[in-house]
Parts: sequence; C-alpha cells; structure tokens
Amino acid sequence: MISNWNGTAGRAFRKPSAPVTYGLIALCCLVFLIGPASGFNPGYGTGDELAAAQRTYFRHWGVVPAELFQDAAGQALTPVTALFVHGSWVHLLGNMLFLYVFGAMTEERMGRVEFTLFYVGCGYLALLGYAVANAGSEQSLVGASGAISAVLGAFLFLFPRARVTSLLPFLFFLPMRFPAWIVLPFWAALQWVAAGQATQGPGVAYLAHLVGFGSGFLYAWVRFGRTTRVKAAPAPAPEGETQP
Repeated sequence: MISNWNGTAGRAFRKPSAPVTYGLIALCCLVFLIGPASGFNPGYGTGDELAAAQRTYFRHWGVVPAELFQDAAGQALTPVTALFVHGSWVHLLGNMLFLYVFGAMTEERMGRVEFTLFYVGCGYLALLGYAVANAGSEQSLVGASGAISAVLGAFLFLFPRARVTSLLPFLFFLPMRFPAWIVLPFWAALQWVAAGQATQGPGVAYLAHLVGFGSGFLYAWVRFGRTTRVKAAPAPAPEGETQP
C-alpha cells in the first residue's frame, strides 16, 4: 500500500481530482452572492435597511452561542449552515483561497466522501468549540474558516514537506517558499496569540481556527498515522500555491 501510494503521488499532485473542494468553493460563492452581504441582491434594500437585513441573515444562519445553548434542538444545525455564510467579500475570498490551495491535495488523499464528512464535522466542532468558550455571547458567528483550518491541520500531517509560497512583511513582502511544517505551525501560533487578545465583540473567531486546526491534525494523525505520509522529492507545492 505504501509503495503504491508513493508511486502514484506525483501524478495525483500534478492534477488532483477534487470535485468536493471545488463544489464547496462554488457553493460558498453562490450563497454569498444571493445573500445580503454581497450587495448584488436588490431585494435586501440599501443603507440601514440592508444593514438590518444582514444582521437578521447572519443571526438566522450563523451560530449565536447564547441561543445555541438555550435552544439546542432548534439551533443544532446552525454550526453547519454557518460554514457556508460569509460576512464580506474579503472574508469570502480569503477563505476560498485557503480552501483552493490546501483542499485539493487533502481531498485527493482522503477521498471524496471522507473529505466531505471531515470538512463538515471538523467545521462543526470548531464553531461549537468557540460557542462553548463564549457561551453568553450574542454575536453571530459565520464563515468556513474553522473547517478550512481543519484542512490546514490535516495538510500539515499528510504533506509536511510540501512547499508553500508565503509573503513575509518583515522581508518587504517578498514571496518565499517554505515547507508546510514551518508555515502552518507559524500560522497556528499567530492564531493562538490573536485568540488570547481577542474580545467577544465583532471580529475574527481565532479560537474556532485553533479548534479546527487541532481537530484536523488529530484526525489525520489517527486516521493515517499507521500508514504513511507522502514523501515527495522534491516536495510538491499545493495547487495554486499562495500565502497562508
């Protein structure tokens, strides 16, 4: 099994078959375009009316920790629906870029069905973890970043030597290529620092990123730890490689 996987790894990585990854990207984009945050749907109005529609929309489809634990049965699916809702163009495009870069290779390794369940399950845990830590919060939580963070965690275990192109501000944003085992733990460390400084107000749910990243890495370790991680020489770059 190990020799067969290593023998076909190069061909799989050059053109990964990832319909689930691309389908998730398409679905998130479609949901965003028809929602109030895109500004493309005139049915939501403009100005204050649009702002009110956005708040209602996020509260209905997103995770509101205080409501999740007050009405567990009625709100049980919101950590799933929230994975497909984004608050702005920057939010959407940033998440989809990460999913495009790291999702295809991870899906190729796991398989379509397993990757789908992994994505939704870890995304659910990430949002639930944030809700538990902020049980009294009335802020809506939306976005796929918890699930995508899980993909990053799994990618780190499965492809630690894959090179990722990063833009480092202290090097004047020059593109530099580093192995995933350097880039992704550094990214996780930044989330840890940011989570310690975050408040319960509107902003980025860094804790959800950490829970997602940890659950993704743990899943890959348990699921694939007794087989093999792909070792490529030279290590392949993720599809559409870009900065984390």
